[in-house]
Amino acid sequence: MSAKGRKVSGRGETVAANYAFGPLEDDIIIKHRLLTRTTTTRGEPPLKKLQKKFTSFVVEVEKDEDNYGECEKLSRAFLQELSTFEIPLLKSKAVVSSNVREKDNFNELNDEINRQILQAQADIEELKKQLEESKIERKHKEECEAIRKLIAMQPPRSETQKIITELEREIAALEAENTASSRMLELRKKQFALLLHVVEDLQTTLEEDQKNLIEEMRIAAEEQKNGSEDANGGSEAMVVD
Repeated sequence: MSAKGRKVSGRGETVAANYAFGPLEDDIIIKHRLLTRTTTTRGEPPLKKLQKKFTSFVVEVEKDEDNYGECEKLSRAFLQELSTFEIPLLKSKAVVSSNVREKDNFNELNDEINRQILQAQADIEELKKQLEESKIERKHKEECEAIRKLIAMQPPRSETQKIITELEREIAALEAENTASSRMLELRKKQFALLLHVVEDLQTTLEEDQKNLIEEMRIAAEEQKNGSEDANGGSEAMVVD
């Protein structure tokens, strides 16, 4: 059906293969060979040879001559040709049956492959989900590890508790000092209030004493004035006399 490529001497180039028939003609020839059971393009097809054997036998039978021997000979030739023609048919039938089984096996295999593909897709989705969960879990582990490292950098709990106890003592001491200061301040307030009250009383007393002193001085001045006037009057009387 085809010719091999030729290599041209001197150039080292290969000529493209030239085919006697195109793809369409090849399909037609293959179909014809399958129908006629012809394996090559040469010679008569088996079906045509069988037809000729049968035609020769029928023609010989229809003759009015005494030709039983020839008819038997042609009959055996026809049956032999029929057997020869039947063998490829049986082979083809076996091939068809084998192809049908292969097709069924292929369909089963195809279904199994499709099932495996679906299962693989489901597994992929499940693995994607597990991957996302693993990412989240890893993130949590990293956060926990960071917190653990931060906690590890802190002093031990005993030292922290000791510091807390010391601070509580200092707070208690400061509170006690604050209470004492508050009491002292309250006492100082009361003392200052009492002092102010005493000062006010003293100021009131001094003001009253000052007023009394002024009044006494005024009275004394008036008495002194009146005494002077009485003395002057006696003198004048004595002078008049």
